[in-house]
Amino acid sequence: MARKTILLADDVNLFLELEKSFLRRDEFEVLVARNGTEALAITRDKRPDLVLMDLHMPEMNGDECCRRIKGDAQLQTIPVVMITHGGREEDLVLCRKAGCNAILLKPITRHDLLSTVKRLLDIQDRATPRCNVRLRVHYGMPPQELLQNYSVNLSTGGMFLETWQVLPLDTPISLEFSLDERQTIRCQAKVAWVNAPDLIVKPQLPVGMGLQFVDIDLEQLHAIREFIEKKGISPSW
Repeated sequence: MARKTILLADDVNLFLELEKSFLRRDEFEVLVARNGTEALAITRDKRPDLVLMDLHMPEMNGDECCRRIKGDAQLQTIPVVMITHGGREEDLVLCRKAGCNAILLKPITRHDLLSTVKRLLDIQDRATPRCNVRLRVHYGMPPQELLQNYSVNLSTGGMFLETWQVLPLDTPISLEFSLDERQTIRCQAKVAWVNAPDLIVKPQLPVGMGLQFVDIDLEQLHAIREFIEKKGISPSW
């Protein structure tokens, strides 16, 4: 399959690096712009397959850049995703009036970004590389006392936790686990799916919960990726 080219436009380096880490797949080539003027120039020159663009940027805002892309007969079929903070109605109106194909709200999660990219580019999602590993995990919903169990596998998108104390889907929880003596991961997650005692969805896994990371910083994401690469990749379930 030919590689898809995606243009990321944002003036904040932290968001660019986070989005780039979400798109670190073989079939994506990622281009970067740091303002609307640069984004428009790159779009005209490189003709990316998709543009992900922040609403508020220097020199030219994202909505104006999107409006110019959609007003150009040679560019208007390129999907544009507008990204904005917090979902303020006035910002959402600007995005819609610009003619964008979709809107994402910061903080962006890996799941939301990849599902939007997959839909607009009509590509099949690919399982995130993961490794089978037993890590002691402390989890729960503070200020309640944290529970403790072991992971079965780990990826940059989440983990499967072996436990008979399964929680409802979409339950937000805090996680803490150590990759080694020097690296402890603390992040937020949610219950993505459940292997319940009375309803085993995936027989190859024990009773427990599939957890999706929803708030994890870039340094910790890189640490998990390096840990998986060192352990070796196994099939994803």
